Amino acid sequence: MRLVFMGSPGFAATVLSRLIADGTHDIACVYSQPPRPSGRGRKLRQTPVHELAEGAGLTVRTPKSLKKAPEQAEFAALDADLAIVVAYGLILPQPILDAPTHGCINLHASLLPRWRGAAPIQRAIMAGDTKTGVQAMVMEAGLDTGPVLATRETDIKPDDTAGSLHDRLAALGAELIPEVLADLSAGRLTPEAQADEGMTYAAKLTPEDQVIDWTRPAAEIDAQIRGLAPAPGAYCHWRPEAVLPEERLKLLMSEVADGQGTAGTVLDDQLTIACGDGAIRILRLQRAGRGPVEAGDFLRGTQIPAGTTLT
Repeated sequence: MRLVFMGSPGFAATVLSRLIADGTHDIACVYSQPPRPSGRGRKLRQTPVHELAEGAGLTVRTPKSLKKAPEQAEFAALDADLAIVVAYGLILPQPILDAPTHGCINLHASLLPRWRGAAPIQRAIMAGDTKTGVQAMVMEAGLDTGPVLATRETDIKPDDTAGSLHDRLAALGAELIPEVLADLSAGRLTPEAQADEGMTYAAKLTPEDQVIDWTRPAAEIDAQIRGLAPAPGAYCHWRPEAVLPEERLKLLMSEVADGQGTAGTVLDDQLTIACGDGAIRILRLQRAGRGPVEAGDFLRGTQIPAGTTLT
């Protein structure tokens, strides 16, 4: 098939890498988000998909929008059989959806209709879900509303972070898409409408999502920490010494632990923190301006004694 691939982050690059390696289909063009300033020098940086595609000698386009007629005509002129869309980041107008012979297929990282929207991996962990997956679906004008073509499921483990689940789902997606293309070529696919019930919206992460409220139950705080790791990270504040100002402490891995006490209070010398109901133990964290460290390494150089209050 003659394909257009549309994607931007590392998740999408994993899928594109598999398609390139397979070599079964002709990738006529790759669409990705435009390069953006990054780092201290604010140097323009290409997306992972852009870098991969350019390195593989593929044509790359990075329009800021696809809403205008010239961009739509340029897309239609590719004469594609199908567009594969994976975390692209732009809304596709109806003329774009209609241009390929077989339309556009989106790879989404949830079990639809649960977690339609921008942050399905993080929201699934933060909500305490025990199962998720990837699904290939036919794209429609609505947000992640199209009929599903194929599914791969995976359990969400008690020690999963958004990072570990992201990588596992990306690998599942890289396996699924070539199979979908083969089945589509052979006429073996039957789209199935999404269920009418159970829809949830995976809203884009905000700074408010990062703030830890120690009065919440331990299981919820643990899910928040893991769901936001490794980035952007959940955080609280502590005061290293009485004479110093409060410092932000980013928490990157935790587990539910035994213990009770006033919410936000350190209960022992192993960073067990009392919550509104129960307690959690911090396993990985990061001080402001420093790199992430395991809790044991952190405690060898910095003391947070029992009785300390985190806010």
